[in-house]
Amino acid sequence: MNVGCWRRIESLMAMSYFFIFFVFFTCTVADDSIVSRFQEYLKINTAHPSPNYHEAANFILSQAKSLSLETQTIEFVKNKPLILLKWSGKNPNLPSILLNSHTDVVPVEPHKWSHPPFEATIDQGNIYARGSQDMKCVGLQYLEAIRRLKASNFEPLRTIYISFVPDEEIGGHDGAEKFASSNIFDEMNVGIMLDEGLASPDDNYRLFYAERCPMWLVIKATGAPGHGAKLYDNTAMENLFKSIESVRRFRASQLDLVKAGVKSEGEVVSVNMVFLKAGTPSPTGFVMNLQPSEAQAGFDIRVPPVADQASLERRIAEEWAPASRNMTYEFKQKVSVYDKNGKPILTAHDGSNPWWALLEGAIHKANRKFGKPEIFPASTDARYFRLKGVPAIGFSPMANTPILLHDHNEFLNKEEYLKGIEVYEHILKAFASSHVETKKDEAIRDEL
Repeated sequence: MNVGCWRRIESLMAMSYFFIFFVFFTCTVADDSIVSRFQEYLKINTAHPSPNYHEAANFILSQAKSLSLETQTIEFVKNKPLILLKWSGKNPNLPSILLNSHTDVVPVEPHKWSHPPFEATIDQGNIYARGSQDMKCVGLQYLEAIRRLKASNFEPLRTIYISFVPDEEIGGHDGAEKFASSNIFDEMNVGIMLDEGLASPDDNYRLFYAERCPMWLVIKATGAPGHGAKLYDNTAMENLFKSIESVRRFRASQLDLVKAGVKSEGEVVSVNMVFLKAGTPSPTGFVMNLQPSEAQAGFDIRVPPVADQASLERRIAEEWAPASRNMTYEFKQKVSVYDKNGKPILTAHDGSNPWWALLEGAIHKANRKFGKPEIFPASTDARYFRLKGVPAIGFSPMANTPILLHDHNEFLNKEEYLKGIEVYEHILKAFASSHVETKKDEAIRDEL
């Protein structure tokens, strides 16, 4: 081979190396910008009891402006802004897609964190911040996926809405609940909505089709006060302890089902005692020689839609707090697992729900994996939309990640965060391009 040929080969190789370096450099810069935007959002302190909602809203609106999305700021309750963004589809008559996330986060104990919880510090590739998993990651991943789709000149067939709601961590009553019950939501004609899920310790993403509903129970026992040395029946404390022991046995039976692999955590009734209140206060603590006339305990109960809620309520009345033992009870919150027609509140995850198949296909196309459909073990804003008859899927693309929501040192690896954006890009493309007919599509067609 002559010298000219070698020179041409060397020139081509040099150009190839330059191209590879250019692509690598460009991707690195783009990824750094994506992560920086995530960090900026995480640094906004939206922890209860005083979430800085307006700063979060301004940040979201600035991102929407950069993406040329339509914006609407709604305050169902003063100083609790709900931000609604819109990417109009080519066929506005088709049911739309709603991507929901909440802007608030739970309180922190900063001295128990290895990194300040609102500085979004990156350490060995992990982004430490309150909200990194629950769920500021998802809200920004929606927007970054839309940014990529717009850059590729993708045009959605269906309209896409993105909602950033307040107060999820304290029940969602001034946020998602009022939103789902509003005329604004009705006019959006939502056919499918996505909300938060959970991290997965392995490489299978977790998909949730329902969730457990809260029954916050307070049991109260009463009895005659007595000397601390006296033994007699039906004291308030003894009666309450009998109830606590009964609750403990039930809790153990449910936990045994999970430990044995018979049921998943979301399929059993969870009961956890959250407070115990009794005793007669004194300047130095409590009166030690006086048995109190009242005692009460609080329990956080979560009921899956596959459980018999009526049977559980009978157990509470007859076994946990029977009137025959001078006991009463009340629910601080009780959410039914049934809709207005008496059917369990859940989203179909079989062939009857085309959205579920589209979601699974999109995840496969992104070269990711997912596990068996699950019931979310706690409660999310999705319940308010399922009550309206809207299919809702809980999904947070966080694989190979410890579950740290509400925990100290909450973090999300930046590579997992970036992978999640790619997954949402595939999901949104599949959903927004879909011609499949849902029940709402059929109803619209019949009207036309």
